[in-house]
Amino acid sequence: MRELGELTKTGIKKSSRVEDAYEALKEAILESKFPPGYQGSEQEIAVRLGMSRTPVHEALIRLQEDGLVRVLAKRGVVVCAVSANDMVDIYDVIRAFEAMAAELLAAQPKASRLPVANKLDRLNADMKQSLKHGDLVRWAHLDNEFHRLLSEACGNKRITRIARTIMDQAHRARMLTLNLRDKPTRSVLEHRAIVAAIRKGNAQAAHDCARAHRTRARNELVPLLARIGIHHL
Repeated sequence: MRELGELTKTGIKKSSRVEDAYEALKEAILESKFPPGYQGSEQEIAVRLGMSRTPVHEALIRLQEDGLVRVLAKRGVVVCAVSANDMVDIYDVIRAFEAMAAELLAAQPKASRLPVANKLDRLNADMKQSLKHGDLVRWAHLDNEFHRLLSEACGNKRITRIARTIMDQAHRARMLTLNLRDKPTRSVLEHRAIVAAIRKGNAQAAHDCARAHRTRARNELVPLLARIGIHHL
């Protein structure tokens, strides 16, 4: 029988391989390296990622739970597409939980909310610099980090869990439409208002600012998708 230490190391190593496969696959899907509708075998995907099949298999099961892929019996895996109509539903959910996340964060004691506000401000400042230099891809990733931190720091684990799943789909839409929208300078200003409300501990203002921000984003994105004829993301 192997020693406990050896078992622990083996378990950690396996977990790390699965996590690496999960993150690599999710990034490939969100960046459309595996575009919506792509279908392939586990072995093919593992080869393209330069990984072994076992961690890729386990990662795909997690991604199916996230709604990003569908595992087909004896037919491999297909990357799920999100319709333009789905994006309306997705943004409705995001508006609800993110507004509540901002409200909960603003209601926290100053000692816990101010460090988060500082991190959010730094991300927003980096977003502004990215826009200044025309780096929309970096802006998009920083925007994703801003909203992810907002949900993870609110103290509600269920909000965090929902956010991790549904915000990946919103990020894919963001990446696919980066060069089709006006320069997203309003996002920086709206983020600043959200952070200011959190910093002051004004829970209602934080809620309203976060909801208004996502409402405006939805009202820009959905008509854009219809106008340019994108039916699936």
